[in-house]
Amino acid sequence: MTPQHDLTISIVLATHNRLDVLMNTLSKLGECGLPRDAYEIVVVDNASTDATAATVEPLVDRLVRLRRNRGSCAKAYGVDRARGRFIVFLDDDSHPVPGSLARMADHFERELRLGAAGFTVTLPDGRAEGSALPGVFVGCGVGLRHDALYAVGGPDRTFFMQAEEYDLSFRLAHAGWNVRLFDDLEVHHLKTPDSRRTERTTFYDTRNNLRVIARHLPAPYARVYREDCIQRYHWLAQRDGHLTAFSRGLRAGRFRAGIERLTYRRRRLSPEVFEAFYRLRQIGEHVQRLADSGMRRVVFADLGKNIFPFLQGARLAGLEVTAVGDDRFAAPGRAYRGIPVLPLEEALSQHCDAVVIANTGPVHATTTHRRLRRLTPMPIHDWFGRPGFVSAPPPAADR
Repeated sequence: MTPQHDLTISIVLATHNRLDVLMNTLSKLGECGLPRDAYEIVVVDNASTDATAATVEPLVDRLVRLRRNRGSCAKAYGVDRARGRFIVFLDDDSHPVPGSLARMADHFERELRLGAAGFTVTLPDGRAEGSALPGVFVGCGVGLRHDALYAVGGPDRTFFMQAEEYDLSFRLAHAGWNVRLFDDLEVHHLKTPDSRRTERTTFYDTRNNLRVIARHLPAPYARVYREDCIQRYHWLAQRDGHLTAFSRGLRAGRFRAGIERLTYRRRRLSPEVFEAFYRLRQIGEHVQRLADSGMRRVVFADLGKNIFPFLQGARLAGLEVTAVGDDRFAAPGRAYRGIPVLPLEEALSQHCDAVVIANTGPVHATTTHRRLRRLTPMPIHDWFGRPGFVSAPPPAADR
């Protein structure tokens, strides 16, 4: 359906059996700072069995009722009914701070190729949350140009939840749209735990990350990141006691990835777009400068989702990596591509010249940097952190 733009902003969110949470969010939307006729609210009810639909329908511009729960990707059904030039995706427990929506619209007006404007996301305790790659937005706070979203087919409804932001960010960038994060845009996210069943998250994390890799990553990196993905989510599943969910996600992911690697072969990220998200060349140059300065042995802090470019850069530059320090993944006998994975403080006790934060997620890198400053006098090399953040990764690590 061709988009009809009758107003400026459409706020789209999906919900399932969380009426109290949703009502709190709707009350906050009235404080966004825009006149009510400048935006509309579209709520997608994911087959709730409580009083959500009857209670909310008189309070919003459009209520889309689904017969089954379609997860966070149900926002796609709201996009079908949205009339705004710009779409804002929220969770049912997130809301923009006053002024952010107006500033978002200004960004889109000034930058005509801007397809997605990611918000910073603040949790109730003041910490931040963010994605594992620079430039990938978080789904609970992002503005999207309706025409760009329409041009790339909108959110993929088959993802249900987890990794859909990576898929959409990559598709927008592949189509020539700019995908950027803005410090002057912010949402507050309650991140209420009852919507996040960990076994379900494990299944979809495993399945959908394999699908994203198969669809978008060029050879030979698709193989490398597939191997890293499987190892990562296996270790997380072991930690959480969800190996059955991991095995199911792995089977489903391998099956779908095999099909989608062929089906989406024309969607491979170009070298320029791949570099914009994964930063292999940039990281390699940073590491080479360390070697040129006389460094010989380093320890990596964080087993980041995008750790591979750091290890590749170290090996090309002739640097020895003594250990990867990460409390979330450390266990006896574990190694990342031959490098021992140890608790962070134990890794820091290895004889080395410096610490490299091996994480390209700004929020996660910032968190690790703050901790390292308390733990070690060694030089800390942080190329992606943002000092202004008071931040911490989600409990299950940067996914």
